[in-house]
Amino acid sequence: MPTYLVIAQILIAVALIATILFQLHGGGLGGIFGQSDSVYRTRRGIEKTLFKLTIVLAIIFVTLAVLMVMSAQ
Repeated sequence: MPTYLVIAQILIAVALIATILFQLHGGGLGGIFGQSDSVYRTRRGIEKTLFKLTIVLAIIFVTLAVLMVMSAQ
């Protein structure tokens, strides 16, 4: 297994965790226990960018995982 794939996987994982944690703002404890928000909101600005970046990082993470499995065989 190439070392550069392992390093890339670790970096993408850290970036993915960071983007997910940055999205958890203003939810309060009610969101943890399943309380729904009564107001419909759309994502705008940096929130929308973080959402799209999270999707891109997740796709890259899965792709790297598949490449690592294929290179190990």
